[in-house]
Amino acid sequence: MSDSTTGLPFLKGHGTQNDFVIIPDPEGRLDLGPATVAALCDRRAGIGGDGLLRVVRSAADPAAAELADRAEWFMDYRNADGSIAEMCGNGVRVFARYLVEAGLAKPGPLAVATRAGVRQVRIAEDAADGTPGEITVDMGRALVPGPEGVEVAVGDRRWPALNVNMGNPHAVAFVASLDDAGELAEAPATSPEGVYPQGVNVEFVVDRGPRHVAMRVHERGSGETLSCGTGACAVAVAAARRDGADPTATGESVRYTVDVLGGRLVIEVFPDGRVEKTGPAVIVASGTLDPSWLSGLSG
Repeated sequence: MSDSTTGLPFLKGHGTQNDFVIIPDPEGRLDLGPATVAALCDRRAGIGGDGLLRVVRSAADPAAAELADRAEWFMDYRNADGSIAEMCGNGVRVFARYLVEAGLAKPGPLAVATRAGVRQVRIAEDAADGTPGEITVDMGRALVPGPEGVEVAVGDRRWPALNVNMGNPHAVAFVASLDDAGELAEAPATSPEGVYPQGVNVEFVVDRGPRHVAMRVHERGSGETLSCGTGACAVAVAAARRDGADPTATGESVRYTVDVLGGRLVIEVFPDGRVEKTGPAVIVASGTLDPSWLSGLSG
């Protein structure tokens, strides 16, 4: 926690309406426990967000110190329930947008440390009308580790799913209608038992046209969100495999447009397994948390 007599600076941002509380902590002085993160992300009693981005220099955080020679800034990402996550694709874009607007980075290439490794980012210049430039993130290599026979279920309906790892785990299921996923208030069941011991993000996908799909997602620790960047990447990888266009097999890159509930992302998959994601990121507000509210939080 910070000094409860001065309050805590914060910002709010989103990428395709996947929204985040942003806490600047460049020197790594804050200890944000799970209960504090959950309170900050609470949509009624806090600021509200699908997750929290703590902005800290890599050298100042033990979780990223070994990456400090490759990336100055570490994205310490937490889910809305306060749990730690390896990576957040939309969060990386919002994190990069904050660094630019705070004068800590410039448009162009930028390296960001995450718990899934260093991610390379390209920040486009703003348009002449002031519209923020889109941000492209090298999401690293997708892994399809198996096992075969993974299924996801909602109620008494079951679908086969592809296990895709984008630094965090995903189960991608193609369905006839996005309504098939139900309310997604609870995490869909997965089988075989124990296949995802740390939980999993589950994507439900329908076709919209050639190389164009739409998805809904249940993110572990956050519930249904309006967008999931790593999920959109996992969906493109799964769609390419299904369509016989897997670049690791064909030797040719492929690009998919992925519609999420909060907007649109463009995903490109390369023959070496790398995945790039392009989309918008916006900072919408900034302020300081009331010190008396902060002092009432624990953990």
